[in-house]
Amino acid sequence: MSVLAAPGSPAASPPVFSPEEIAALARRIREPVHIVSGPDGRELGLATGPPPGVPVLGTLPPLYPEWLGGRTFCEAHGVRFPYVAGEMANGIATTRMVSAMARADMLGFFGAGGLAYADVERAVHTLADELRSRPNWGVNLIHSPAEPELEFRVAKLLLRCDVPLISASAFMELTPAVVLCSARGLRRSPDGRIVRRTRMLAKVSRPEVAERFLSPAPAALLDRLVGQGELTSQEAGLAALVPVAEDITVEADSGGHTDNRPLSVLLPSIASLRDALCRRFGYHRAVGVGAAGGLGTPAAVAAAFALGASYVVVGSVNQTAIEAGLSDEAKAMLCEADVADVTMAPAADMFELGVRLQVLSRGTMFAVRAGRLHAAYRAYGSLEEIPPAVRAPIERDVLRAPFDEVWRRTVAFWERRDPAEITRAESDPKHRMALVFRWYLGSSSRWAITGEADRRTDYQIWCGPAMGAFNRWAAGTFLAEPANRSVVQIALNLLEGAAVLTRAHQLRTYGVPLPSDAFVHTPCALA
Repeated sequence: MSVLAAPGSPAASPPVFSPEEIAALARRIREPVHIVSGPDGRELGLATGPPPGVPVLGTLPPLYPEWLGGRTFCEAHGVRFPYVAGEMANGIATTRMVSAMARADMLGFFGAGGLAYADVERAVHTLADELRSRPNWGVNLIHSPAEPELEFRVAKLLLRCDVPLISASAFMELTPAVVLCSARGLRRSPDGRIVRRTRMLAKVSRPEVAERFLSPAPAALLDRLVGQGELTSQEAGLAALVPVAEDITVEADSGGHTDNRPLSVLLPSIASLRDALCRRFGYHRAVGVGAAGGLGTPAAVAAAFALGASYVVVGSVNQTAIEAGLSDEAKAMLCEADVADVTMAPAADMFELGVRLQVLSRGTMFAVRAGRLHAAYRAYGSLEEIPPAVRAPIERDVLRAPFDEVWRRTVAFWERRDPAEITRAESDPKHRMALVFRWYLGSSSRWAITGEADRRTDYQIWCGPAMGAFNRWAAGTFLAEPANRSVVQIALNLLEGAAVLTRAHQLRTYGVPLPSDAFVHTPCALA
C-alpha cells in the first residue's frame, strides 16, 4: 500500500449498498466517491464514476493524509505532512529519529531537555552536518528555571549552528533565551514582509502562557538583549511587530510535564485566543495552532485535525520506535502498557516547586518511590532531620545507598555541570536534601535509557494514556512487531488511518450507513 501516488480517474462502477462493499469503497480515500440513492430513493450507497442512470446526491473529492492539517504549516516548514515527532527529553528523541523524519518530509525535534551542554552540542553538530540543506528539523529548548545560564547557552548554540526550528517547551514565562531565539536574524524581505531566520514552535497548555508566545516580545526583554549586544536595534524593532512563536503547539494530556487538560477543551480555547491576538496585532501570517498529547491512534489524530489543528505532535508512542534512545527493556515495558497504566510523579527538574509529570506505572515503582522522597522533602528541613524510621527505608529501598554516599555522587555530577549548585547546597541544608533526592529522579531516567537491569523497578519512563491506546490499536498487526516500529511507519500509519476515519465521517454526514469497520485502519507497511 502506498501513500504516495494517486491512481488515475476510476471508471464508472455499479453502485454498492451492502455494508461490506460500502466500507471497502470508503477506504479508497485517494479516489473521488459519489453518494447515490437506490431505486426506492431511500437507500444510500456509494459509487465511483459516477454511474450512469443513478441519482447522485453528493460527491467527495480525493483525500490525502497530506491535506488533513493546515497547508500554510507545510509550506512554512518545507514539509509534505502536517506531522511532528516530539522532542522526548534526555535524547530519547535521537538524532537518528530527527534525520528519519526530515527525510520523510515531516518534522522531528531532538530531545535536548535534561542533557548536559556537551551532549546537546554534539547532537546539534551531527544534525547540522547531516541535514544542513533541509529546513525541516529542529532541537528542543526547554525552560530550565534552576539553570538559566545553561538555558541561555543552549539557545546561543542553536542560533550559532543555524538550527532552523526550535521547539520551546515547559516555559511559564518568557525568558531572555527564548526571546533571543525568536528575534535573532529577523529582517525584512524586498516586498516588506518580516522574515524569520529561526522558526519557533512553542508548547503551551494554558491560555495565559499561550498569550505570551502569541504576542510580540516584551520591550524590557528586547532592550536588555540589545544592551547586552545579543540583538541589534533593528532586530528588536522587528520583534515588536511579530509574535514570539511561529506556531503554537497545544499540549493536552501527555507524557512527562503535563497539566492533564483534555484537548477538546484546550485547543478551541487557545485557537480562539490566537484569532483575537492576530486581529489585535495585525500579523501578516496567522500563527498556526497544533495539537499534542493523547495522540496514539488514528482516531485521536483525526479528532485533533477535526478540532482545527494545523499539525499534530506525537511523543509517547515514538519511544517504542527503533530509532528511540531508550533501552529494549524499557521499550518492552511500554509495549505492555494499557491506557490506565500511567500515573503522576515528582519531576526532577522542578522538584522543589512540586511540579509533577506523567509516567508509566506498570512494571516500575518509580512513581511511588519518588513520591516518598518528595514527602520527606516537604516534611523536613534537612537530611539530618529525617528520623531513622523514615531514613532507613529510603536509603535501603529507594536510593540503595546511604545519604552521604549519594551526596558524594551528587557532588561529582554538579562539579561537571554547575559547581554553583554545590556552593548553594553547602549553605542551604534544604537544597542539599533536594539535590540528594533529585539524584534518584535523574538517575531513574538514565537507567531506563541504558537498560540498567538491577534497577528495572526504578525506571522512570515518561508516558501518557496514548501509549496504551496505541498498543491496543497495533495488537496483532504489522506494528505489533518491534522491528517494524520505525518512527516513519508509525507516522504514516497514524496519518493514513486519520484520513480513512475522516473520509468515513464525511460520508456519515451524508447519511451513508457505514459499518463500524469503515472507521478502522489496520496498520501495514507504507511507503
